[in-house]
Amino acid sequence: MEKHLVKIKSIKHITPDVLQILTEKPVNYTFIPGQTTEISLNKPDWSGKKRPFTFTSLPVDDFLQFIIKTYPSHEGVTNELLQLKKGDELILHAVFGAIAYHGEGLFIAGGAGVTPFISIFRDLQLKNEIGRNKLIFANKTKADIILADEFEKLLGKNFIPILSDEKVNGYAYGQINEAFLKATITDYNQQFYVCGPPPMMESIQKQLANLGVAKKRITVEEL
Repeated sequence: MEKHLVKIKSIKHITPDVLQILTEKPVNYTFIPGQTTEISLNKPDWSGKKRPFTFTSLPVDDFLQFIIKTYPSHEGVTNELLQLKKGDELILHAVFGAIAYHGEGLFIAGGAGVTPFISIFRDLQLKNEIGRNKLIFANKTKADIILADEFEKLLGKNFIPILSDEKVNGYAYGQINEAFLKATITDYNQQFYVCGPPPMMESIQKQLANLGVAKKRITVEEL
């Protein structure tokens, strides 16, 4: 299986528990916006521990970017990422992923589940094809929202944040449910893109089905 060794160009926090990592890009390396690669750390005892992370850069960029939620209490790969610095090395493995753009629609994300949509929206912006796409983005608090400013600029009123643990003026409050979806959806024949924690994805797929959305209209990340 093809593997690539890349050096970290920069690494920083963009929310309290989310890292943005820029790396070198191997020659002739390709992916489709929305896709993922397995990454391991080029360190003793860690090179064989692969985890999937989504590309948030564009295929045309001369670097790779990953936006990764960390879980320090798990003492796993993401916790080890917190110890890395510029010049350290990552190992890239296979490229894969079920999420790809199939046309205008409603994107529904929970937390770090938004990452496949970042590259898709950036690609659409580059092509001047943002159109009427909408994003419902569920988080616990405002501070947890990944790239809130960028999404607001990209989507305007079609960026719809919802918070479960904090009430903020101008933001929806609570959980995504059928009533919330019904109030948001204007076209049940458009495309629907869903990514987030597995229970959330399962729940939203059921809610969309109950509202009459055909299964073929729903793109969901495969686990």
